[in-house]
Amino acid sequence: MDLRQLNYFVAVYENGSISAAARACHVAQPSLSTALQQLEDELGTTLFVRQSRGVTPTEDGERLYGHAGRLLSQMQSLKASFRHSVARVQFRLGLIRALGVERMSQLLREFSAGVEGLELHLVEPDDDADARIITPKMLKAGEQFLPIWTDCFLIALPAGHPLALKQSLQLEDFDGLALIKRTPCDAWSQFYPELIRNGIQPDIRADIHTIEYALGLVSAGIGAALVPDFEVLHDRQDVVLRPIQGINLQRTIGLAYPRSKAGQPALDWLRVLCQQRSYEPSE
Repeated sequence: MDLRQLNYFVAVYENGSISAAARACHVAQPSLSTALQQLEDELGTTLFVRQSRGVTPTEDGERLYGHAGRLLSQMQSLKASFRHSVARVQFRLGLIRALGVERMSQLLREFSAGVEGLELHLVEPDDDADARIITPKMLKAGEQFLPIWTDCFLIALPAGHPLALKQSLQLEDFDGLALIKRTPCDAWSQFYPELIRNGIQPDIRADIHTIEYALGLVSAGIGAALVPDFEVLHDRQDVVLRPIQGINLQRTIGLAYPRSKAGQPALDWLRVLCQQRSYEPSE
């Protein structure tokens, strides 16, 4: 057993998917799968139940997760004890909601790893900040905007819902449909007025602020909800995602920063990371 295997195991446990863990660890999926299998062989147990979409930890997997977390934390503390003290770099980053946990966690890990002594403070998007990850309509005077991601929106339906049998939904399908409103949401601001203009009245069951709560209500069968097309959502068994014909629901997310702050090392590194992502295919 080595630290690499434990890191991979923890990544699989926390991401709930071998493919998502491989992306988070920046390794090929076969390499991670092989290391995980070697760990299971060495321990003589099965750590995860493999399913068509994602994995579920076994009882032994749950037990190992607690041990692995402590061991990795102790190793980080040991390494830190030999590092020379460095000047702290304070950086305030404003974030809007519903950015996608997986991709934001990866971006923040790379940002923290690339700036020695970084002390990162995540704040609300309207707070005073060195930079913000927002939509273009939230830009302030004097800010530069660097696009990072373009998200398409789908409708999330409870598993087993009659409309889940369709490959895509029409606007007419939303007439009387139990629907979860999520605000603030760029897609909702565009979608709901379009329904009203077409004489379509959905049955609004709740007004939720976060994607996680909205998906929880969808899973419970309360209603459907508009959600960004995050890859990790396709691994869920309790909801079904479908496109909507007749309307193009998208949002652009990017890095906004005051032009006066350009040239600061921490901000410049964050800009590089964001520029790299802007050239990658959208999820």
